[in-house]
Amino acid sequence: MHVFLKGYTGDWKQGTPESMGVAPPPIQKPYPPDSRLVDLVRPDNIKLGNASVAKIINQRRSRRNFTSKPFSNEELSYLLWSTQGISKIEKDSDGNVMYHFRTVPSGGSKHPFETYLIINHVDGIRPGLYRFLPLEHKLLVIREAEDFPQKIVESCYGQKHTGEAAIVFIWSVIPFRTEWHYGCVAHKLISIDAGHLCQNLYLAAESIGAGTCAMLGYNQNKLDKLIEVDGKEEFAFYLAPVGKIKAE
Repeated sequence: MHVFLKGYTGDWKQGTPESMGVAPPPIQKPYPPDSRLVDLVRPDNIKLGNASVAKIINQRRSRRNFTSKPFSNEELSYLLWSTQGISKIEKDSDGNVMYHFRTVPSGGSKHPFETYLIINHVDGIRPGLYRFLPLEHKLLVIREAEDFPQKIVESCYGQKHTGEAAIVFIWSVIPFRTEWHYGCVAHKLISIDAGHLCQNLYLAAESIGAGTCAMLGYNQNKLDKLIEVDGKEEFAFYLAPVGKIKAE
């Protein structure tokens, strides 16, 4: 375990895909052109999150008891922007994306995660499985269905609060995005990056009267199947049920 945490102690820059001339992976997982998309309130139009940062940090807690109150489209948009929103894109003279900056830090700005959502209670959005598209700031419809609460509970070893959440954030990882530049130390950066984005979810949720509790207690194969990823080049990595909390 200590060796794993330390990572490679040699020159990790030798033999990386980047150093061998391999093209970088796309910054967002592609999707079919005929896919159904759901509009979200644009980041520039979000009027939430005005509470004191110090106050929100002080009152942050892990929350598992949720009310049945639904989220608004604006609230969902705010949570997504806070965790994976794109704040700036730099392109070369040919229009190719060179660098992109998000609302959370990531080693080398590689951002190896995709955000999947089980939506149960959001005004104007049908229950089902979605994927967030940060470049468009929209939702990609994967499958609309009413049975996801039961399936997420089964995937999380019977933890009932996962099925009671209004929204379940499930982050998959595409390791090659980080491996391309960092090679054999990518696993270390990926794990750290996961903490960055989930802490933003904690704070953003707290600022709108909601809460979450990050989880690693899930069955890998079941969760990969649930979000329809291959389990090899992309697999579930972290999840967080989110819901409105009772006033204390």
